Amino acid sequence: MNSSQVSYFLLGAYENLGAYSYLLFTLVLLFYLLIVASNLLLTAVICLNRSLHQPMYVLLCSLFVNQLYGSTALFPFLLLQILSDLHAVSASFCFLQIFCVHSYGGVEFMTLAAMAYDRYAAICQPLQYQRLMSSSRLALLLAAAWWYPSVFAVVLLWLRSPLQLCGNTIHKVYCGSHAVVKLSCSGSTAVNAYRLVATFSVVVGCLLVIGYSYLRILQVCSSGSRRTRQKAVSTCSPHLASLLNFSIGVAFETVQSRLDMQHLPNLLRVVLSLYFLTCPPLLNPVIYGLKMSKLQRLYQRLMSSSR
Repeated sequence: MNSSQVSYFLLGAYENLGAYSYLLFTLVLLFYLLIVASNLLLTAVICLNRSLHQPMYVLLCSLFVNQLYGSTALFPFLLLQILSDLHAVSASFCFLQIFCVHSYGGVEFMTLAAMAYDRYAAICQPLQYQRLMSSSRLALLLAAAWWYPSVFAVVLLWLRSPLQLCGNTIHKVYCGSHAVVKLSCSGSTAVNAYRLVATFSVVVGCLLVIGYSYLRILQVCSSGSRRTRQKAVSTCSPHLASLLNFSIGVAFETVQSRLDMQHLPNLLRVVLSLYFLTCPPLLNPVIYGLKMSKLQRLYQRLMSSSR
């Protein structure tokens, strides 16, 4: 059957949840509320304080907004599916979710690369910082971080649309592009080739920016003063922790999507597939809120003024 004739997909990962469904529902609801509250709070702190209208915090605000976008594309749908008896999703909503998941991942990675470049400019080129991170360049970085992944996801869906599918069961808790492509009974070479090239360009480009930035930062720290090293550690450690957390989520998602994981317990497979869209939005506000003293002070001031 042609993919245009598929009106819905079945999500097979929910079938064996059994008694775990209510526990999973409670955990997912708690995680979603924490994600929304923490990311909204830090976004509000940055937006409402003019002293934080600097490139580093603007990029951080973009990161929080993207995490709200990615988690909202998943969690409300996930909560409904956990308690539903019929785990079906319309084809149009499935494709929308694929778009959201792909664009979320791309925006996250490109924003982290832009943040690495910002740290390089601040630590390695302090006298040139205003030029290297001018308002126009910051706007260009943000536009690229949000525009390129969205275009990538749209083209991916367009290439996938003519595929002929031999089934409509996806063995995940949400729709994924690779899971849909695996249902194809016709050639999917164009889709796989495009996805490989586009993903490779984003990953390699971002890794080059991040690697070069931190190589230069290490060089400056090795020959700099103690104050320079302390500044580098205080501003770079949250970014590195966030990057590591996101990379682990991408690794889990890649392994879970492309390898046969049927030998693992179903609940464990669900947890691995949700790490990518759960832990970065959940932990990043904690990482940055605890490590960046300026955010701590303004958060405390905001809380005291609201009492």
